[in-house]
Amino acid sequence: MIPAVLYAVPAFLLLIVMEAISYRFLPDDDERGYEVRDTSTSLSMGLGSQIIGVPWKILVALAFAGLYVLTPLKLDPHSPWTWALLFFADDFAYYWFHRLHHEIRIFWAGHVVHHSSVFFNLSTALRQSWTPMTSTPFWLFLPLLGIPPWMVFLQQSISLAYQFFLHSERVNRLWPPLEWFFNTPSHHRVHHGANPEYLDRNYGGILIIWDRLFRTFEPEQARVRYGLTKNIGTYNPLRVATHEYRDIWRDVRTASSWRHRLRFVFGRPGWQPS
Repeated sequence: MIPAVLYAVPAFLLLIVMEAISYRFLPDDDERGYEVRDTSTSLSMGLGSQIIGVPWKILVALAFAGLYVLTPLKLDPHSPWTWALLFFADDFAYYWFHRLHHEIRIFWAGHVVHHSSVFFNLSTALRQSWTPMTSTPFWLFLPLLGIPPWMVFLQQSISLAYQFFLHSERVNRLWPPLEWFFNTPSHHRVHHGANPEYLDRNYGGILIIWDRLFRTFEPEQARVRYGLTKNIGTYNPLRVATHEYRDIWRDVRTASSWRHRLRFVFGRPGWQPS
């Protein structure tokens, strides 16, 4: 089971090169551009995520297929209504996957990888987690609705391909109606911001309507400061992938009670005993 998005990787790499060159000939003092070590780390994280992710997808495919066989529901893959349902259901699942990976520390430990760069460019899109296992439960309901697993995987790849283009400072705001309904580079810059007003905002995948509906939307206003509230200061891919898990283990090991241990694992990132 090879994710369809992998076929777009050569195009992604070409676009990264083109964007990097654009900073050479069209510099902008308000944009950070590229840095060789940071970009190398992002590419390494992307490679590692695929090495781990492809075999994991085989297990996910078996789980989806089992659920699809068991459910009495079977939706017609040739119907445009099935595709419309899948589009909105997949994006809704992505919103809650993304939001809970910011709000629950053990989930954040994997997702923090994607936020660890102080740069924001197309290579940042490839800086992905090495623990894809935590995302799977959020999509299990789709085959149970009677949507064929191959359709689910295809829509996931379409969503990931769309989100690749959100990681850029080279694109300003788009036509207002598009900005209202769809996730855009402007909205996603906010999501990657470490500014206090930008923390835990704009979780959407393709659509931004879920953020507006659940009150997690924030427009881009002040200049975005990228990275974490406490940056890790390393370009080592292994440390980038595991640093938050190590911090969780340290906190659990030194906690004074089981209540605190549970909060360190399942509480919000940054929680400390009062």
